[in-house]
Amino acid sequence: MAGYTAHTDTFARDHLPPPEQFPDLIFELPEVQYPERLNAAVELLDRAVERGWGDRPALYGHDATLTYAQLLAQSNQVARLLLEDIGLPTGARVLLRGPNNPMLAVCWFGVLKAGMIAVTTMPLLRQRELSEIIDKAQVTFALCDKRFDEELIAAQEKTPILREIVYYNYPIEDDERQAALASLEARMAGKGSVFAGIDTASDDVAIIAFTSGTTGKPKGTMHFHRDLLAICDTFPRSIVGIGMDDICIGTPPLAFTYGLGGILLFPLRVGGASVLVEKFTPESMIHAVHDFHATITWTSPFFYRQMAALIAQAKAVPMPTLRKCISAGEALPISTRTAWREATGIEIIDGIGATEMLHIFISHTESQARPGATGKPVPGYRACVIDEAGNPLPPGQIGRLAVKGPTGCRYLADNRQRSYVLNGWNVTGDAYLVDQDGYFHYQARTDDMIITTGYNVAGPEVEDALLLHPAVAECAVIGAPDEERGTIIKAFVVLRPGCVGDEAMIKMLQDHVKETIAPYKYPRAIVFMDSLPRTETGKLQRFKLRQMEMAHS
Repeated sequence: MAGYTAHTDTFARDHLPPPEQFPDLIFELPEVQYPERLNAAVELLDRAVERGWGDRPALYGHDATLTYAQLLAQSNQVARLLLEDIGLPTGARVLLRGPNNPMLAVCWFGVLKAGMIAVTTMPLLRQRELSEIIDKAQVTFALCDKRFDEELIAAQEKTPILREIVYYNYPIEDDERQAALASLEARMAGKGSVFAGIDTASDDVAIIAFTSGTTGKPKGTMHFHRDLLAICDTFPRSIVGIGMDDICIGTPPLAFTYGLGGILLFPLRVGGASVLVEKFTPESMIHAVHDFHATITWTSPFFYRQMAALIAQAKAVPMPTLRKCISAGEALPISTRTAWREATGIEIIDGIGATEMLHIFISHTESQARPGATGKPVPGYRACVIDEAGNPLPPGQIGRLAVKGPTGCRYLADNRQRSYVLNGWNVTGDAYLVDQDGYFHYQARTDDMIITTGYNVAGPEVEDALLLHPAVAECAVIGAPDEERGTIIKAFVVLRPGCVGDEAMIKMLQDHVKETIAPYKYPRAIVFMDSLPRTETGKLQRFKLRQMEMAHS
């Protein structure tokens, strides 16, 4: 770490893990060798205008389009407001709350230009979750979309360390006009639009990203200014091939680092553009790709599966500009990959990333795609499969995925740092095997491995088999307590419209699984549900199903 910092509020630096718990970092690629002084917002916006991209569209929204010059000017106004009027010190944590839209991006860049730390939160978080984040990150100030104020106000009442909230996107009703005079937009209008940006160190903390909650225990992950550029200069450069003519669109919130990279940072790094839409359904996503002439999509397997069904049923508009499709957030089933390719002719680029690593570190190009394989380490990263003692395993054996590269895990004051980083490796909590050709094959989350009657069964493998049946729309598989067998494989299934969840359907699905994969892997219990618990980013929350089973056992 550099011996100096631009942060006068050193809370984040003071609560980094001790140096001996840091992961090893690799800066072998020339692209990721950054200077000691670096502000990511300056590199992404100021440099873009200096390159002559000022008049190019940067952000598209339903109500606004911002060029690079406009995005820079408005971000500068936010930065000056935070420093000059609000009086926050550099290094202060600023909570951001709102759906994906250009104004949220303006705020995010403004926070970084001011040398502060962005704590972007999922718009559907409730008071309790927001209070935990505010308390853990010691947040004193927030910028919030006015339409999403209720839960934040409730959190402020419970966590008074949050002293001030400034709102943007006020409704235009008459009874809000007076209050809107104090809005962020009104206060920005009085600030100059020129600001050089705080001269932060490359290893000053830029963001604190909280995990999306698949385990039920969110953690704050701290990432430096150089980390934000490192993810721009690895995966999208070597695997996706984003260029300045690309327009990215996607479903993940900017609070989810998959979304932050894919639909904001990556296109802006190369002069491209981003579409920020507040809420998507599979159908509206297809229309937005068409209407905005998007070329690259970023979403989850769940959305690709739903969109593929609409296209196959001829219920979708054409998407002639679409050329690249990236999937992450959870394992990509073979059936979903096949359905999307048959519907669009496009091979999905699969990848695995982690909030702790900031973005994707194992993936493949379209030409290198193999059914069932996530891919190989992204250039700039290394990966291996290890046993419980941390020793590398040979090809073909299932173990824990370990990775290292130019980014790595730094939890905010969390003892779980000790278990995530082992011998310099980031151990992600995923069970993998690597084949003889060096391709990494996802098995399950380590806590989704089911041990039943002496067999190790990966829940996602059973899910993939179930999804191949035409009656199944969604499913989740867990290990459930059983008096006779100790643990059985249990499936929670959402059926397609018109299908009946009765005993005949249960037997049909069980027989289908037996015919598709090893018979001992079939689900001995099947429950039909209207929907499955998911995070706001679309990830299955299997832990909630496990909790439900434990409560009933």
